[in-house]
Amino acid sequence: MRGKRFAVVAAVIALVSGASTADAIVGGTPARVADTPWVVAITTTDGQLFCGGALVAPDKVMTAAHCATLKGVLGKNQRPAEQIRVVAGRTDLRNSGEGVEAAVADVWRHPDFRDVSRGDDVAVLTLARPLPYRTIALGEAGDDGVVLGWGRTSETSPPAMTLRKVTVPILSDSECLLKEPDYRPGAMLCAGRGGRDACTGDSGGPLVVRGRLAGVVSFGRGCARADEPGVYTRLAHYRSMLGF
Repeated sequence: MRGKRFAVVAAVIALVSGASTADAIVGGTPARVADTPWVVAITTTDGQLFCGGALVAPDKVMTAAHCATLKGVLGKNQRPAEQIRVVAGRTDLRNSGEGVEAAVADVWRHPDFRDVSRGDDVAVLTLARPLPYRTIALGEAGDDGVVLGWGRTSETSPPAMTLRKVTVPILSDSECLLKEPDYRPGAMLCAGRGGRDACTGDSGGPLVVRGRLAGVVSFGRGCARADEPGVYTRLAHYRSMLGF
């Protein structure tokens, strides 16, 4: 899925769990980490992009629970911290001379997470060392938001590998319920009416509203399909649990 973004990421990287997860930015424009220093890429130890995230403290990255999950025949187990790297300060992921790479010391995944369509798709990575970049605070939903990521620019294209952004309209809970039967008002929000969207590789990445982190990319049906919104974890719902 991004058709249900069912591990769209997993399909590409063959590691992440998913219920159709989100991909890369479709219908967007180039972005620079210099303007959004808190946006990070999440990769395997050999540099394969599989998700995005946001730096909410010098040593904490907010992302999606499915990004911290391994899908296998024995079920969906938490991805070991030693298998994850966080890349910060790098607009083009192919430029190893830009920014920094950090190991992950600990992974917290929402204890009730089972599948993206059931919600609770949120996780926090604790880094092995603090990073020297500006962080972003949690916020509320609004009329529209900006999604950022390094993922695909269409359902059939390879990951962009350079940071991109797109502005998407945030829909009401009633409209989201009509379009997505798994939608959970309060714990989720949805955005987009086709043409502009996140895509594979963007899972876990930030949805920013009025300069604050309102959501992380969770799932959807394909990428930027007509009249199909993307679904995001609504972080305000989990604020007391997350402690940010």
